[in-house]
Parts: sequence; structure tokens; C-alpha cells
Amino acid sequence: MYFEAELKGKKFKVDVIENKNHWKISLQEEGSQWVHYDLSKDDYKRSESYFSFLFQGASYMIDVVGKDTLYTIYTRNSFKSVKIFNEEMLLHESLKRGGGLGADKELKCGMPGKIIEIFVKEGDVVKPNKPLLIMEAMKMENEMRSSSEVKIKQICVKQGDSVDSGTVLIKFETP
Repeated sequence: MYFEAELKGKKFKVDVIENKNHWKISLQEEGSQWVHYDLSKDDYKRSESYFSFLFQGASYMIDVVGKDTLYTIYTRNSFKSVKIFNEEMLLHESLKRGGGLGADKELKCGMPGKIIEIFVKEGDVVKPNKPLLIMEAMKMENEMRSSSEVKIKQICVKQGDSVDSGTVLIKFETP
């Protein structure tokens, strides 16, 4: 399971792989190298509302309450607020900021994917909230729409193209 988290303004990438006897937990703080840990299932217990485990010789009891992306974690007599983004939430966030559904000049890809279908052609004037294209990312098809009335200046991709994050997909001009 992969997700990203934000704690006290610091951003982390987290990858958890479950094996028969343990979890392999990998953490990467933004700008740092990945750090890897193994957590034995023998040292882990779960109840209805909390779980406890031993990690590097210390005992931890953790209670987690949250919804959507904001979670409150209680451990070692303190509360910590953590934003957690799973793959689906990361995709939606990247599509929202990915370049430019709100931008006037171009639509950029927010994360790697594949162009499935293009609904517009160069010269088209597109009304707000109309579909521009469908991109598959993380095994989900995502319809990208215009945020305002735009004229299609240039389509920079074609159906079937694999694209990287930051790739310009469509360039716009004022109608």
C-alpha cells in the first residue's frame, strides 16, 4: 500500500508491504533518501479502537481517528494531526493542480498516465466544465474538463500516448 502523508509541514512518502510474518515499511521524507523498517507481526496487537506494537525496543499504543485526508493520531500522551493521501486522493489532487485545469494557457498532466480518448480538436471553442480528454492513471480512467471557456490552440498528445507528470497535454487561447 502506497500513500503520502504530511505531518507538521513535512511531507513523507510511505510504502507498506505485508508479508506472512512482518510488514516492510519504507519512508521517504521530502528531499531525503528512503528508510526501510521491518515490523514483526509477533509484536503487534489490535483491538476495536487502537493497536499496539513494539518497535526498536519501545512500546507504542496508537489510536487513530479521521476522515477523508485529515487524521488525528494519539500516541505517547500526545495528539498529532496528519494528512494522508492514498493513491486515489493523490490522483484527484494532482489532476486538480496538475497544471492547469484552472490555468488559462495549458493543461498539464498531474501524474504519469496514458491518453485514452481526446474529445476536442484544434480550433474548437469549449464551454466551462466540458470534457477535454480521458487519461488513465493508476488503473482509473479520469475525465479532464475545462474550467472556463477556452479555444483549443494545440493538442500536444494523441490517443494511446503515455505521458509523464508535467507533460503539456493541450494548449489554450482566449476564444
